[in-house]
Amino acid sequence: MQTAPGSRIVLLDLARTLAVIGMVIFHFTFDLQHFGHIAPDTTFQPFWYYFARLVAGSFLFLAGISLWLAHGRGIRWPAFWRRFAMVAGGAALVSVASIWVTPNGLILFGILHAIAVCSLIGLLFLRLPAALTILGAAAVFALPWWVQSPALNAVWLVPLGLAETRPSMADYVPVFPWLAPLLMGLALARIADGAGLLSRLTGWPGQSPLLTRLSFPGRHSLIIYLLHQPILIAGFMAAAMLSRP
Repeated sequence: MQTAPGSRIVLLDLARTLAVIGMVIFHFTFDLQHFGHIAPDTTFQPFWYYFARLVAGSFLFLAGISLWLAHGRGIRWPAFWRRFAMVAGGAALVSVASIWVTPNGLILFGILHAIAVCSLIGLLFLRLPAALTILGAAAVFALPWWVQSPALNAVWLVPLGLAETRPSMADYVPVFPWLAPLLMGLALARIADGAGLLSRLTGWPGQSPLLTRLSFPGRHSLIIYLLHQPILIAGFMAAAMLSRP
């Protein structure tokens, strides 16, 4: 996230805040459905279907921008592996928790898994021209519509997303096609950096108490991701217990 010590692009934090809000809204709706307060097929309706994918794509797109900001001028390996360990560790926690929370929809490769793995793959594109990265994003996005095979249905190939049938998971964000938004974010950040836009945005619009508060969720999106569902679920369970005769 940082282009220089102590500097941040506030607009990027605000964009991530919007993604966090969208995530909480969707999961709140999902929990309403899960606890029987709304129709059981609500989140499968077109609006919520595409809303969830827009939110997931936003997180990956912003992760691509952040990857360029952090490592575009040279990979800082200690910082990269520290961040990778945090995200991958969070992904492992989600997988373990899903054993009890959603036993029929075990999360083997959700959004945190995707961010970790796609960020690792994204390192291969850091030195490539932006045009080639955009072409790579287009190819990644199109591949699942051209390549699907029962030979790829094995559990250990679930992260690819090229199986003939979609695995039953509460959260499934495979590399194909979800590497595409990260690569697009990486490419556009490189273009913006070359045009001097990122340096002009760094630190803009300066210190503002309101913007600091609004950007707080964007600066702490990982911990919010890990905590918001347990809090929501605990709230629904407490409400159910209190409403019993």
